[in-house]
Amino acid sequence: MKTELLPVVENVSCCSDLPSALSTTDAEAKAARFKALADPTRVQLLHLVAGAGRDEACVCDLTDTVKLSQPTVSHHLRILVDAGLLTRERRGTWAWYRVADEGLRTLKADLEL
Repeated sequence: MKTELLPVVENVSCCSDLPSALSTTDAEAKAARFKALADPTRVQLLHLVAGAGRDEACVCDLTDTVKLSQPTVSHHLRILVDAGLLTRERRGTWAWYRVADEGLRTLKADLEL
């Protein structure tokens, strides 16, 4: 039986080229946006605000639709605002919400990895 020696190849990666590492700060920001949408109620609320006829929705209009109390809806909306997906404007005793276009563009870019 004849044995053959295999050539030695140096400095070859066993894997395909990987992109540069994502910084911890960027990873945390992306995770916060994804986490904000990890709840079905928040997905519903974002959908409702995005489809509102006046391009905005009052928290008072959202509570009946999702069948939750005003404090619970406000809590979910605050998470969407903190994630940069909605903006909030106070008018008297009510808060009005709009989709944050830049936040949605960022989320779309996050998904394109």
